Parts: sequence; C-alpha cells; structure tokens
Amino acid sequence: QVQLVESGGGLVQPGGSLRLSCAASNTIFSIYAMGWYRQAPGKQRELVATITHDGGTNYADSVKGRFTISRDNAKNTVYLQMNSLKPEDTAVYYCNAYLHKADYWGQGTQVTVSS
Repeated sequence: QVQLVESGGGLVQPGGSLRLSCAASNTIFSIYAMGWYRQAPGKQRELVATITHDGGTNYADSVKGRFTISRDNAKNTVYLQMNSLKPEDTAVYYCNAYLHKADYWGQGTQVTVSS
C-alpha cells in the first residue's frame, strides 16, 4: 500500500496563493506517476494536474498558467503551487499515486477561496 497525506489547504482571498504538499510513504516513490484532483460540492472529481516519474506534466485548462505541479523524489513528496486563486478553485484537493493497475488516494485537504 501507498499512504498519501496532504497538507497546506486553507482559506485564501481571491488572487492569493497556496502550496499543497502530498507526502507518500513508499520506498519506490520515484517510479509512481502522481496527480492532484479536486472535488467541489455537487460536482464530480476532476483532474487538476499530473506529473510522471520522469517529470512530464499535464494540467487542466482551468488551471494552466496558474498552478504548477512538481515532485521531490528524495523527499517522497509532490507539490501543487497554486497562484492567482479564484473562487472557482474552492474544492477538496486530493493527492493521487498511480503505478500500473494500482491507484491510491489521500484523504483530501480543503481549499477555500473567498473574499
């Protein structure tokens, strides 16, 4: 099993920034693809960003140019830097790890963007 623990969520004003962290308890973290997803009330979970084991990234159109996903394999941690936050970004953000047919999720961290 891969255990994922998110942190860094909170309340921020529109235009502000947050950095989410996801710490993974796995000795072979470096070979997993990682991602961030989010789910707002009444909506389905959606992809925010992904990063492959070798650093390739992909972003949802809604966050391109504002969010950056990165990973530090030495620390078994993936990050999501969120800038220029909008109220529409309000959601529970989940960390995901994938390898072959295995798929793991963190517990989620709440991000609220409000004036």
